[in-house]
Amino acid sequence: MSEPSIFTRILQGEIPSEIIAETDNAFAIRDIAPQAPVHLLVIPKTQEYRNVVELAAGDPALLAEVVGLANSVAAEHAGGDFRLVFNTGASAGQTVFHVHAHVLAGDLDEKSVGG
Repeated sequence: MSEPSIFTRILQGEIPSEIIAETDNAFAIRDIAPQAPVHLLVIPKTQEYRNVVELAAGDPALLAEVVGLANSVAAEHAGGDFRLVFNTGASAGQTVFHVHAHVLAGDLDEKSVGG
């Protein structure tokens, strides 16, 4: 069994963070290093999937739930307009290998989105 990811530790209350939205299988938090005026993370509660490709192959319904929660938090925090980013692999900027979506909104520039 692998060590709990930072996201699993947040979900378990070991690391403080405000969960701003939640479903049965996913939750949303604010990014600690925002790269846009609105920068939220939507994370499956399971750390079984390292990236979005694994998630899509292993549990498409959970991927749909993540996207649905992203849409909901974007509607609440950004008026519904948003960019949804999944980084896949270290060279693409992924630093936490527990699949998660970045919800970005506001005055966006072309900065890369790590995480």
